[in-house]
Amino acid sequence: MPSVPSSVCCNFNDRVVLVTGGAQGIGQAIVQQFAAAGAQVVIADLRGEQAEALAAELRARGWQASAEAVDLAQPEAIAALMRHLEATHGRLDVLVHNAGYFPLTDFAEITPTVLQRTLDVNLSALFWLTQGALPLFTRQGHGCLLVTSSVTGPRVAYPGLTHYAAAKAGVNGFIRAAALELAPLKVRVNGVEPGMIRTPAMDNLGDAVLSARIAAAVPLGRLGEPDDIASAMLFLASDAAGYITGQTIVVDGGATLPEVTVGLG
Repeated sequence: MPSVPSSVCCNFNDRVVLVTGGAQGIGQAIVQQFAAAGAQVVIADLRGEQAEALAAELRARGWQASAEAVDLAQPEAIAALMRHLEATHGRLDVLVHNAGYFPLTDFAEITPTVLQRTLDVNLSALFWLTQGALPLFTRQGHGCLLVTSSVTGPRVAYPGLTHYAAAKAGVNGFIRAAALELAPLKVRVNGVEPGMIRTPAMDNLGDAVLSARIAAAVPLGRLGEPDDIASAMLFLASDAAGYITGQTIVVDGGATLPEVTVGLG
């Protein structure tokens, strides 16, 4: 398990936080940082056993966590998850849609099945999760929706990820439009755009040699770590970001700054 930063600046005591895709990688770091900050964290993940193992480990450390197995490509499963959350917790303060699906696939090889699941998990689930959270947000008079987007799609492209890029570009459009529409309900909507982050999902992109070449091309000289993204999420969910909505924060070590990136050919 990644280490928790020694200085967690935000207090989330008595707040309920739902994190999708929270069983590993970036999601696990998000779960851990919110739990360390006092939140009651619900981990929603396709990998139910892995999510429950993480929740049990967090509870053993004195933190509050539970796990729910859910396939976010299924709207009815999302509706059931949100009904269960309302029945068990009665509130929801922060919804983090972090789950992602992005099999590296050459453009000509993208099938209807691959495209549909990519759109369902990354984008469509965001609509159904938010609709499910709205009654709770409305009753409370506030809410915070956060999304793990990506630099891939909104800002740059990567060969073999056209389906994923299209989904994440849609995510950023959702963030802006939903922020405007939900602002009268005091619901803030923001996102984080990770660059290359050292997670199990990077196995999609190739071997260790390629990872080293990517890291060398990043201005800060390293791949990002899951905690880099989790810290940005924690800030956006905090009262310190109370006047921020409809925005995304790029966390990529400066990788999108150069006009031309060399060393990846």
